[in-house]
Parts: sequence; structure tokens; C-alpha cells
Amino acid sequence: MHRIALPEWAVARGRPVHALSQLDPARTAFVGIDMQCAFTSAGQVFANPHALDILDNVNRLARACRVAGGSVWWTRQTVDDHDPRHADPHWLRLAGDASVATAKAALRAGSDGHALHPGIKVRPGDAVIDKFRYSAFLPGFCDLHTRLQETGVDTLVIAGTLTNCCCESSARDAFMLGYRVLFAADATAAVSDEEHNAALLNLAVMFADVRRTDDIVALLAR
Repeated sequence: MHRIALPEWAVARGRPVHALSQLDPARTAFVGIDMQCAFTSAGQVFANPHALDILDNVNRLARACRVAGGSVWWTRQTVDDHDPRHADPHWLRLAGDASVATAKAALRAGSDGHALHPGIKVRPGDAVIDKFRYSAFLPGFCDLHTRLQETGVDTLVIAGTLTNCCCESSARDAFMLGYRVLFAADATAAVSDEEHNAALLNLAVMFADVRRTDDIVALLAR
């Protein structure tokens, strides 16, 4: 598990804007970002032990949101070279490094890496959606925002991997679209503690209420 080191000054600076003391579960959605085998399973291209460490907390948050009456959404980072609307930028398609090709292959639909980790407890009523860029809220590359707006959601609980990439990108864009964001410090994972804590600091100051899983579960149950 990550050694979380979030300075109190960062929390204090962001608290007047981001701190949540109550929420409406019916208008709250849990978003589990990219808990796929590519990021969580040993031997996969992006795997790291921190991603396995958070499985229980990710499932706890999803369960708490369901019990409270909120919705649960799971995203999958997806590579699609065939649909020009979703394809990588031209410069990336030309990248010759073998690691780029390996990474892209792991995230194509149907590959072992693209699937959600078998330890993720997807339940009837949950939604599993593909996204084609880091952020789940980037127009044209994921329809999550449109679908959430149709159900009146205004508050998000974000967990998953990687903290400083897809999770942070999604939280930033969601905040700018008008959502209140709860970001789970111990249910997100990066490659290193340094990257994880740097992302938490930026988010706490500017974009989200950064909390631990126990706090978020209690808030949902309140």
C-alpha cells in the first residue's frame, strides 16, 4: 500500500472549496478508473503491486455507493486503431519503440489486459464503459459525462489507477465540468509513492476533496 503523505497545508488550502460534509447518494456516482488486468495483474505491461493493494478498498467504495443508492461505473482504457474518432494522434501511431506497440496491444478490446481484474466485484446494475483517452470526461472520447447528466449526478467518488494519470485527469476534468469530486487516497494507485503523493497534493489544493476510504464510506452512510 502507498505511504500517503498529504501535507495539511494542502488540505487546508483546498478545504473551503472542496470539503464535503454531506452528499445526496442518489446524485452520487462511484467511478472506478481502469481496474484492468493490464494495470493490476503480475506480468502485464503496466502492472505494479500498489494496484493490487487497493482492490479491497475499491470494492468497498463501490459497495457503499450501491447500498446508499448511488450508481457505479467502471471504465476501461481502450485502444482503437480502426475508428478515426478514437484513434491515437498521428505522431503516436508513428512511434517506433517496441514498448509502445506492446502497451497498445494490452489495451485493445478482447485482450487479457483490457479486461477488468477478476477481483473487481462488478454487480448487476453497474455500468462498464470504454474510454479512449486518459480522462473519462474528455468529450468525444468517453460518454460518461453525458450518461451521468441524464441521471442527475453531481458528485463523484473516484478510485482506481493510475493516480497521477487517468484518475487525476478524470478528476480535474470532472471538477471543471461542475462535479463535486471525492478522491480516494487509499483506493488509487500509482507506480511510486512519489507520483501518488504529488497527484494527491495537486488534487487537494485545486480539484477535489481527498479522503481515505473509511471517511468516504462513512459519508455515504450518513
